[in-house]
Amino acid sequence: MKPLADCRLYAFVDSAYLHGREPAELAQQLCEGGADILQLRAKDWTESEVREAAEAILPITRAAEVPLVINDHWALASKLGAEFCHLGQEDFFEPDDDPTPELAFPGPQLGLSSHAPEQAEAALAEDADYIAVGPVFPTPTKPGRTAVTLEYVRWAAEHLRDCPWFAIGGITLENVDEVLAAGARRICVVSAILNAPDVAHACQQFQERLASCLLYTSPSP
Repeated sequence: MKPLADCRLYAFVDSAYLHGREPAELAQQLCEGGADILQLRAKDWTESEVREAAEAILPITRAAEVPLVINDHWALASKLGAEFCHLGQEDFFEPDDDPTPELAFPGPQLGLSSHAPEQAEAALAEDADYIAVGPVFPTPTKPGRTAVTLEYVRWAAEHLRDCPWFAIGGITLENVDEVLAAGARRICVVSAILNAPDVAHACQQFQERLASCLLYTSPSP
């Protein structure tokens, strides 16, 4: 399985962007295109629907040695043996009820969202395995969430040296160079890949940008 430190392109099977495709079909295309890590994100699905999709995707990601992240469902990720679970700030730090059984450890590795320096610092204090930094630009995947802008990316590049972090939110082929110039060495891309006519080719294009950037700069942790 690819180590997290070597993961640069974080892609998604997002229920909002299936466009009639099966989750497993999309996962196959993403892996073939060179996605380093893959998240199953389905905000509008029941847990049983998420389980069904995850069970179909896991054989594909494991064959490709790509870690699978399950969004929100810690207990499910634990039961299925997914490599990671990703949680938002509210899910982890402000749960509606006692999270003890659901967030019991050991379990999958933990990814946490952050939208400001203090949230990233809180995630570090909780020993998150990686941190998402964003949304860098306005994005329909986070309606109503104010963009953190490239300033937060620059802060992360300077301060998050001991934890892998991924810039996320509205990143496209048109603006990815700005994100990399601000110091990001790992990126999450949702709609710019999933809405592309050729998903695998879109992944390859982003990987080429990442590789080009890394030729001239030292990667962050």
